[in-house]
Amino acid sequence: MKNRIKELRKSQKLTQDELANAVGVSRQTINAIENDKYNPTLELAIKLARYLRIPVEDLFILE
Repeated sequence: MKNRIKELRKSQKLTQDELANAVGVSRQTINAIENDKYNPTLELAIKLARYLRIPVEDLFILE
């Protein structure tokens, strides 16, 4: 599953650490998600989408 987290995070001028703190995970988790090494839980996917102000289905692309 691909995602647009890195693109949206950078456009909002957020660091991985800031995003991680906002959704309650580690910076390493954000890094792993951005690099397609980890698929987040549904709960985390929703938190990320809400924080980045984008529908979850636009944040994650199922291939």
